[in-house]
Formats: sequence, C-alpha cells, structure tokens
Amino acid sequence: MILGCLALNASFEPLTMVPMRRALRLVIDGKAEIVEAEQDKLVRSERLTMPRPAVIRLTKFIHVPRRFRRQVTNTFLFARDHYRCQYCGRPSIELKPREALTRDHVIPISRGGTNDWTNVVTACSPCNTRKGNRLPHEIGMHPITHPVEPHFVHLSWAVRRLTTTQARYIRTFYGDTILHQLEALEHRHGHRPPEVSEHPGAATA
Repeated sequence: MILGCLALNASFEPLTMVPMRRALRLVIDGKAEIVEAEQDKLVRSERLTMPRPAVIRLTKFIHVPRRFRRQVTNTFLFARDHYRCQYCGRPSIELKPREALTRDHVIPISRGGTNDWTNVVTACSPCNTRKGNRLPHEIGMHPITHPVEPHFVHLSWAVRRLTTTQARYIRTFYGDTILHQLEALEHRHGHRPPEVSEHPGAATA
C-alpha cells in the first residue's frame, strides 16, 4: 500500500510527498488531478468513490525556488556527503562506538570561514579533532569532494519512501543522481529503496 502521494506541479515537476488524506482533499476540492493511481485500490466515502492516488498534479502552477538558501542542517549535510567522512573516507557504519559524524568548517569560523554549504563537510570526530582550527593546506587535509549546495529537492523531500511509479517522475525531471541521493536518505533511515534498476519511459505530460 502506498503510504504517501507524490505531488507534481502543473508543469509535472515533482514538488514533494503529501499524506494520502491531503492528496484526496486536493483532488476533491479540484486543486489537483490524479495522474497515477494504485492498481485495484479504491477510496470510498458516503458520497464518492475514487482510485487511491499515487501521483497527483496541481491544476495551478506554483513557483518554487530551484535552489534553497536555508541554514545548514546535519541531516542534509550528512546525506549530501553520503554519510562518509570527507577526510578519511570512512562511512558511518565503519566508525567505532565512540566516534560520530560531525560538521567541519573547511575554513574555520574563527579564521573567517562561514557556515554556508560551500564551506562545510562531513567529518568523523577523530578527523575533526585532528584538523582543529587549521586550514586544509596547513595540515594536508583536503575534502575528498568539493562542498556544494544541495539540490532543493532534498529539502522538500526530507525522508520519504518512493514507489517505482513515483521514482520515475524524480528521474525524469532531476536525473538518476538526485534519485539515488533520495534513495540513500530512505535507506539510511531504515526504509527499503524502490526497485528502479530498469529505466522506465519518461512521464507523459
């Protein structure tokens, strides 16, 4: 059974996941239409019967930013860096019991650095302690990957479980990289990633 419904903009751009009750209300109020429905599943009330939606599309276009400018959070920082220390390369599952992933400022705040996405990386606690207040070239510790601002879809998604049908719309508009990053978020929090090894056709507008 589908736990949430994928909401698309009027342009068919994926926006976010919404609870099933909210999706049904949008459809009933004429603010959205059903694009994909769960097979052989119906929602019944005293007055109507409709397919259980898996994907809905808003009837009016709403503007959303392509990139977000929100304060850095460790949840998305660690997800951006694939839960791996950007100095020693160890993933979180290889850390010792008293070790943890932390936020490191490539250029320390005390030395003029900022708390922006482009200046923070995931670091295990030993590496963070070792680097301390020094610049990368001073201690020879350079991030494995260049820190960048995450795609805004990470912010709107948080942690959701996508079905194969819903995942197709993510791939169509954002590509495999974003889809795989969302799957990594889900997997990290104990959800089973959708089976999307095959490349289904693009969504039809």
